[in-house]
Amino acid sequence: MSLLSALLDRIFPAKCPFCGRVLDRPGICDACRGELPWTEGADALRRGPGGFLCAAPLWYQGLAREGLHRFKFRGMSSAAAPLGELIAGCAAEHFSGAFDTVTWVPASPRRLRQRGYDQARLLAESACRLWETKPLPLLRKTVHNPAQSGLKEAAARRANVLGVYEAVDPERISGHRILLVDDVVTSGATLSECARLLRSAGAAEVLCATLAQARKS
Repeated sequence: MSLLSALLDRIFPAKCPFCGRVLDRPGICDACRGELPWTEGADALRRGPGGFLCAAPLWYQGLAREGLHRFKFRGMSSAAAPLGELIAGCAAEHFSGAFDTVTWVPASPRRLRQRGYDQARLLAESACRLWETKPLPLLRKTVHNPAQSGLKEAAARRANVLGVYEAVDPERISGHRILLVDDVVTSGATLSECARLLRSAGAAEVLCATLAQARKS
């Protein structure tokens, strides 16, 4: 370890993304690993509107929800490394060999300025480090729409994401089998729209992976 790395570790120690406990190294504490709401077997896979298939290692509740809120709304960008590793493990388990390109659901420029980072991009980059590759920016958000979390009705969520994204770099989309990464899937409206755009741009397949998924009511 370099002197600079050692100094940074003392100033900004690694913390568990779910409970905030200080750790010796980046990761998830043993207590949280035992209490997280893990999906199991086929429950990790969810078929969303438009037919997309999404894999998620956690249910969006309890500690998983708290950890995502720390990461997404409280500036804990360092959580991307351990959270992205969970996504990578789940995607590898369920989609191994089924994709050759990785991208993410992008934030709007306004949201990026507010938050300081694009949480889905960080998760995709973290997952890709384990696969020794890099995600590609294949989508762009052109409209700053209201947050999906503030909308309860499925129809309102679907309407809220129409026309706010566009596919870019079609040469890197056409014919490719794409893994689309986001932080959480609730109604599935956002992933459905982004997957539709990628397929319309020529993608041979679009699979999705998130850290957590909401239970169907």
